[in-house]
Amino acid sequence: MEIDLTPKSSKSVYGGEGGSYFSWSPSDLPMLKEGNIGASKILLQKNGLAMPSYSDSAKVAYVLQGSGTAGIILYEAEKEKVIAVKEGDAIALPFGVVTWWFNKEDTELVILFMGDTSKGHKAGEFTEFAPTGANGIFTGFTTEFVSRAWDLEEDKVKELVGSQKSTGIIKLKDGFKMPEPSEEDRKGMALNCLEAPLDVDIKNGGRVVVLNTKNLPLVEQVGLGADLVRIDAGSMCSPGFSCDSAYQVTYIVRGSGRAQIVGVDGKRKLEIRVEAGNLFIVPRFFMVSKIADEEGMDWFSIISTPNPIFCHLAGRTSVWKALNPQVLEASFNVAPEAEKHFRSRRTNAEIFFPAPN
Repeated sequence: MEIDLTPKSSKSVYGGEGGSYFSWSPSDLPMLKEGNIGASKILLQKNGLAMPSYSDSAKVAYVLQGSGTAGIILYEAEKEKVIAVKEGDAIALPFGVVTWWFNKEDTELVILFMGDTSKGHKAGEFTEFAPTGANGIFTGFTTEFVSRAWDLEEDKVKELVGSQKSTGIIKLKDGFKMPEPSEEDRKGMALNCLEAPLDVDIKNGGRVVVLNTKNLPLVEQVGLGADLVRIDAGSMCSPGFSCDSAYQVTYIVRGSGRAQIVGVDGKRKLEIRVEAGNLFIVPRFFMVSKIADEEGMDWFSIISTPNPIFCHLAGRTSVWKALNPQVLEASFNVAPEAEKHFRSRRTNAEIFFPAPN
């Protein structure tokens, strides 16, 4: 049975005055389970706090909209890192990391999470663990155990464990003072993909910023690579595939366009229009290409390896340019003139091709 590759939007799981939590389910997007990949979003309103939690999966977070503050406690750290976050920030979150997120601005803060669920409880889904709240971990221990662990009187334990009746995301009162972010804490923790040096920059074509172990060292601990791709109106991203057996998980950040995915035996597995909010997954070694609509299109992707390698079949660096003319003639079964004409095209273009004049 073939797996459905159709892009899907997220669905709300829970929410309240402070904000909402959204996720993609393997029942709606079967490739999540197939690729052991999870995806979710949080949306925080003004004064919204996503309370401290940790996950069973390593993730990459990407700020889609707004600005705010994040608290990150790395494994065995004695002090949390409190960092400012804003649109375009990418943050690598290894296993065991405890995080919280806060929005003090009027604009909604929206954060995308994508990660590897191969070591999680459920393939294709994140499982979150909350130390506090109505479903917090310590609500499951007896008062005696918590009292011994925290060295507190039982009445104090009951107050601490039982006072917070909400779960997940709460709304703080105006004027509640949260920790201030530190520039020092931010070093090595986040990379702003809208401000970082471009890895690819094609005039009227597109731009790419790649996250890897060099510009965001924690990517190595997460075991994932990521990139932000922005293509201009009508431009095309060259047909290509991951040549190191990686899955590519793509979230459309802005704009819209068309996508085609081709799989085994040259069969087109997907031909569809994609738009902001859609998520889709390209299976290993499958070929994918995209063409932007008139407003252009941006997407953020994770790749299931920390230093991904892609192979393209169009442009100056394509496989075709490396092959001997005789091999191409024989493989395409064409005359030398046809092969020469083919080879003469796209001699300078890279992986993005501007819209035709």
